[in-house]
Amino acid sequence: MEKQSISSIELKEKIDLTEKEREIFDRLLGTLRFCNLDTQLRVAGGWVRDKLLGKDSDDIDIAIDNMSGSAFLDKVKEYLSSRDEQVQGDTIIERNPDQSKHLETARMRLYDQWIDFVNLRCEEYTENSRIPTMKFGTAKEDAYRRDLTINSLFYNINTDSVEDLTERGIDDLKSGRIVTPLPAKATFLDDPLRVLRAIRFGARFGFTLDEELKQAASSEEVRVALGEKISRERIGNEIDLMISGNGPVSAVTYLSDLKLFRVVFAFPSSSEPSPSENCGSLCQSYLEAMWSLIQTPGLGKFSGEQRRLALYAALFLPFRKTIYKDDKRKSIPVVNHIFKFSLKRKTSDAETMHHYCDNEIHLLQDKLDWATDVLEHWKSISLNDPEVPATSKIRVLAGFLLRDIKGYWRVALLSSLLLCTVDGMNEGQEIGHLDFQLDKMREIYLKIEDTICELGLDNIWDVKPLVNGREIMQIADISGSLIREWQQKILTWQLAYPNGSAEECKDWMREIKAKRQRTE
Repeated sequence: MEKQSISSIELKEKIDLTEKEREIFDRLLGTLRFCNLDTQLRVAGGWVRDKLLGKDSDDIDIAIDNMSGSAFLDKVKEYLSSRDEQVQGDTIIERNPDQSKHLETARMRLYDQWIDFVNLRCEEYTENSRIPTMKFGTAKEDAYRRDLTINSLFYNINTDSVEDLTERGIDDLKSGRIVTPLPAKATFLDDPLRVLRAIRFGARFGFTLDEELKQAASSEEVRVALGEKISRERIGNEIDLMISGNGPVSAVTYLSDLKLFRVVFAFPSSSEPSPSENCGSLCQSYLEAMWSLIQTPGLGKFSGEQRRLALYAALFLPFRKTIYKDDKRKSIPVVNHIFKFSLKRKTSDAETMHHYCDNEIHLLQDKLDWATDVLEHWKSISLNDPEVPATSKIRVLAGFLLRDIKGYWRVALLSSLLLCTVDGMNEGQEIGHLDFQLDKMREIYLKIEDTICELGLDNIWDVKPLVNGREIMQIADISGSLIREWQQKILTWQLAYPNGSAEECKDWMREIKAKRQRTE
């Protein structure tokens, strides 16, 4: 992703509120008047940044200068009750210092929008502890303890004005720089997740990471703190946001360059073969190739979830043959470990990746040993029936394959094309010399996609057998245990005869039954 130049980033001179935002802020200011509170209310962080960039944001965090978030939430509820307005929902998120969450957060839903309330704070560390003592702070103290200068800006609701209390936030936003308000190493050791947030925002906006920040991020002390102090759920969430964002290649490149790749993806020590030292660069190379492919105009229609899995599939293709031993000494794909334990993602993610982007890509490359039963069904149709062209076999085989892969077939197809490069790569081949032949891949992909669509096979997984189970038992004279086999036969017939009717299918079934009786 290209880095933006200073002149390319234009900021709004004034924050323009939407109607909903104005209604929310009016209720908060009304609370101050109703309860006679001498309180300053500020929107903090990402919302201010995005609004100045002219982007919409629904991430409203309110920082309060002289009371806790929960205390102010009670005041808002009191004010709304006086107006006979119903509270849509509220909750308290407890602090968890062991996971670098040092402050309680109160949440309330206003006008179908979740709002977070916290107090302004400063932090004091004792000599022998990395967990700070939290106390009320000034807006300036709070701004300096934020992760990045571009996230340290405030919008003062009372005065309708933007406050840049580090005196760097606006300039760094204009110049596209990712910088910490305080020394980077101290900022990261306070909450090591900030390393990943810095990378994510740098990739998201195409901003440049500050040199001091990069040195701190790649230091041994910070790497150890990230691996030991931050929960795997929080790490996994940041990685998901990177992969799902608009700069996944830049993000993974930073992870590799800053020596954070192995910390984040935390391979088990028993991995066989052991991932190489440059595995991050190799994974980034495949991710970049997949990103280039799915960015091609007209190249398939990927949902957000399909795109996410396609990028994860490419990222982990180099580890497709890597396994580890679990507690029962069973060999498990290392990618399953990464998703389940290193990133704490859904188990279904690993299963989907393994099923659609490993097993199925072999099938897409004409390794059709799986198709023995399908071919047997085909014989029962094509033998003694000269009207069935041999080309229908392609439709039958492709149809059953797509019924298995379902909506992920485009992901599996792209992964199979990348897999050709993995399998054809010489051992020790330099990363920079990998030849993905992307233009050729695009050409092959589009040809296969067009063929599948021309054959009417897109969404073939939604097609049901023309004959129901009761009719199958009656016509074929079989028990219920054989219904499944006959359903597969019927689907084979439907794929061979896409315009066939239910009655024609039933006639075919009667012919099959008659042939069987003659041979018995």
